[in-house]
Amino acid sequence: MCLDCGCQEGNKKKYFEHQHDHPHGSHTHTHDKHTHEHSNKQTRILNIEHSVLAKNDTFAQKNRQWLRSKGIVTVNLISSPGSGKTTLLEKTLEKLNGKLECSVIVGDQSTDNDAKRLLDKCQNVFQIETHSSCHINAEQVGNALDAITNDKTQLLFIENVGNLICPAAFDLGEDFKIAILSTTEGEDKPVKYPVIFSDAQIVILTKTDLIPHLDWSFKKCQQSIQQINPGIFTFELSAKTGEGMDAWINYLEKLV
Repeated sequence: MCLDCGCQEGNKKKYFEHQHDHPHGSHTHTHDKHTHEHSNKQTRILNIEHSVLAKNDTFAQKNRQWLRSKGIVTVNLISSPGSGKTTLLEKTLEKLNGKLECSVIVGDQSTDNDAKRLLDKCQNVFQIETHSSCHINAEQVGNALDAITNDKTQLLFIENVGNLICPAAFDLGEDFKIAILSTTEGEDKPVKYPVIFSDAQIVILTKTDLIPHLDWSFKKCQQSIQQINPGIFTFELSAKTGEGMDAWINYLEKLV
């Protein structure tokens, strides 16, 4: 269970499974009490989640006010693990060098591997290790802001933990949520994980250089995206070959 958001992934047995050690032939009791206990547990879980989100939203609003007072545009990059977030950031920072003053917050459950990669492209990089948590929260972002921004900072990237579910629920004080989807993940991820694709302002489709080698349909993928968020704009690009990167960079420059 995620200690921050109370996510029950992988822990449903602990809360909901009901086992009998006695033979079923001796069944004489009803399940009213047991059902009531289950209901109470579910209610407590919901109350905990609401409390956590309310606390997070308070910190997120403080972050947003602080960032806007400094004139810093903030984007929150959310995707599955392995979608190419860090590679995209490396190439993006290279192209923005000399054009925009950038900072980056990187989230992972463990290691600072990605932060080390990005330090070659940007001086202001801060690693958050979330340990047992499946996302970054607003308080963690707020604690990092002074360390990685200055009067010249114009654009802040937040590379969230690789996860399409929990990060979508947590406002960090960003201006934009950006959903990243790689061609290697299949066409139907948006309809399987609709929250982030519904909340995102844009979608970036990565690894387009691999399309000729995949059993993958651009049309089906776009249909899935538009089904969840009609009219949302999609960038199609390959950070490896550079195809489509100029449009993405122009978008960021216009944001600032």
